[in-house]
Amino acid sequence: MSQSKRVRKTVLLALFIGIEVVLIMTPLGFLPIGPITATTLHIPVILISILLGIKEGMILGFVFGLSSMLMSTFNPSLFSFCFSPFYSIGEVNGNFYSLLIAFVPRIAIGFVSGSLFILLKDKMSENISILLSALIGTLTNTILVMGGIYLFFGHEYAQISGFAYETFMNVIKVTICTNGVMETILACVIALPVYRALKHQKGSL
Repeated sequence: MSQSKRVRKTVLLALFIGIEVVLIMTPLGFLPIGPITATTLHIPVILISILLGIKEGMILGFVFGLSSMLMSTFNPSLFSFCFSPFYSIGEVNGNFYSLLIAFVPRIAIGFVSGSLFILLKDKMSENISILLSALIGTLTNTILVMGGIYLFFGHEYAQISGFAYETFMNVIKVTICTNGVMETILACVIALPVYRALKHQKGSL
């Protein structure tokens, strides 16, 4: 890779890191849609993994995870212990598993979206490849986050939420069918036109 291409690639990655930070620090990262609050934080990770590749997608996923952990530490909500080992509520403490939930699903977005796009782009139309990568990448985040909470903090989450632990699987299903579906739609709607707008940059990398 030439020096100029490396510079362009680094600049584009830095731009998306900046976008990710802006999203997590402003309401743009959390859009209220009716009774649901859908996040857009996964979308830059999906886009950069398609535009630049798996490694860059995983780097931005790490930034997403780091931002999530820091926000949960310094601007906590009721369930921030799930994402930060430095936050506790009552007798419930965040721990090492909080780091897994904060980082692994977000890094996995970049890996899954980037890998899927590479796998599909020569087998079907570019548009379908992008949409499927956005769809599966979004669901990867939702399922891994909720699955991690279920495995590592299920009883604590249920106790604070006020529902029976035995019904937690229903909570996961509802989350996937509400937030997960809405975030998937947002990812598909946004990813395709933004990719088209930046496609000339991809061609020069």
